[in-house]
Amino acid sequence: MKTTLFTMMVVLFLACMPAAARADGAEMFDKKCAGCHGKDGKAQTAMGKKLNMRDLTNPEVQKGSTDEQWEKIILEGVKGAGGKNVMPATKATADEAKDLVKHVRKLKK
Repeated sequence: MKTTLFTMMVVLFLACMPAAARADGAEMFDKKCAGCHGKDGKAQTAMGKKLNMRDLTNPEVQKGSTDEQWEKIILEGVKGAGGKNVMPATKATADEAKDLVKHVRKLKK
């Protein structure tokens, strides 16, 4: 009986673990994006200015891409002139990329 109960608890723990371990969009943005894009998304960081990044809060930028396009950028990164990696791909799942896009959509002015 104790073994069965213990086994069931372990299975439930493991089944719930991936969802609990997944970072939310705001947390991911702070860890992976804010260094260049700024915590507010306005790209007024040294790297944001150097690479002439777009202000993610700008309504025109917000309207200029679909969620799916942004998810692809998050998952695959961005290459600049000569194939140089300008924005690295995140090591995010598809669901995490969706959460990250939802967070960025909330940054609009």
